[in-house]
Amino acid sequence: MRRRMALTALLAAVLVLAGATGLLVRADEKADDKAHAHGHFDKCAKACADCMRECASCAHHCAHMVSEGKKDHMRTLGTCSDCAEFCAMAAKITSRHGPMAVLTCEACAKACDTCGAACEKFPDDEHMKRCAKVCRDCAKECREMVKHAGHDHDK
Repeated sequence: MRRRMALTALLAAVLVLAGATGLLVRADEKADDKAHAHGHFDKCAKACADCMRECASCAHHCAHMVSEGKKDHMRTLGTCSDCAEFCAMAAKITSRHGPMAVLTCEACAKACDTCGAACEKFPDDEHMKRCAKVCRDCAKECREMVKHAGHDHDK
């Protein structure tokens, strides 16, 4: 009888430990998923900050070109200025993992697409070419962050 009770107690202890281990494994998996998403937030925030600086610099470059009479740079002056603003907002909100990060980064990616396409129309201008590349990189990181953000950032 004692042996039976001891075996039952031992079996119960094993089941409790197995259940606890399962919970710990699930908690670790959730923590890994969260860390993975946080990595995307951080990469996105950096890409947005880099793009903000490049677009601001390119807007200044375009203003200089317009002042020299090259009116074909008026559009890129506007797209670069606006894109820099979208990127600044996205960098701030994404770096703090804000609840509107997904919405902000979706808009930022579209702004970067527009700016990048406008700058690509000047393939012989190294400044414009560099801005277009940074915009494409930023749009890619924004879309990656959105893909991995999860539903808690949709609201």
